[in-house]
Amino acid sequence: MAPSFMQVTTSLLNASLYTLGIFFITLACAIPLGAFVCACGRSKFKPLSFLTKIFIWIIRGTPLMLQIIVIFYFSSFPRFVAACVAFSINYAAYFAEIYRGGLESIPVGQYEACKVLGMTKLQTNFKIVFPQVVKRITAPMGNEIITLVKDTSLANIIAISEIILTAKEFIKSGSLWPLLYTAVFYLTFTAIITLLLRYAEKKMSYYR
Repeated sequence: MAPSFMQVTTSLLNASLYTLGIFFITLACAIPLGAFVCACGRSKFKPLSFLTKIFIWIIRGTPLMLQIIVIFYFSSFPRFVAACVAFSINYAAYFAEIYRGGLESIPVGQYEACKVLGMTKLQTNFKIVFPQVVKRITAPMGNEIITLVKDTSLANIIAISEIILTAKEFIKSGSLWPLLYTAVFYLTFTAIITLLLRYAEKKMSYYR
C-alpha cells in the first residue's frame, strides 16, 4: 500500500530530529575542538604540532563514512553517540584548518604595532586579532556548516533513522517519491542557515 503524503511528512519530521541533533551537537563540539586542534598545530612544541598535522591529514584524507564505521564498530558507543563523535572529530579537523588560515592571514605588522603600543599578548589577540579572524573565516565556516547539513545523511550507514534512511524505508512499498521529497527538508534547512550566515556577514561588514 502506497504511503500517504501526511504519513511520509510525519515520518520525515520525526527523523529530522536525529538529523538536527547530529548537526547541533557536532557544531557545539567541533567549533571549540577545532580551536584546540588549531592551537596544538601552531604550538612551538614540535612533536605536538607534528602529531596534530598527522591527525588532520588522516581525518581530511579519509572518508567521513569510514570514520563513522570505525568509531561505531571499534567503540562501545551507542549508534547516535558514535555518529556525533565521528562528525565532531571530522569537522574539528576542517575547522582547525580554517582557523589556521584566518590567523595566518593577519599581517605580522599588526602584532608588532600592538607590541609597540604596549599591549599584552592577551589584549592583542582578543581586541585586534580575533575580531578580524572571525570576520575572515565566516564565509569558509559557513560553507562547512552547510555541508554538515547534507553530511548528516551519512549516519544512515550505522542504521540511524535520519531523514534519508527513513525515506528509503518507503521504497519497499514501491514509492520512490518519499526519497526525492527529502530534498525539501534539506533545502529548507540550508536556506535557514544561509540566511543566518548572510545576516552574520552583513553585521560584520563594518568597513562598508
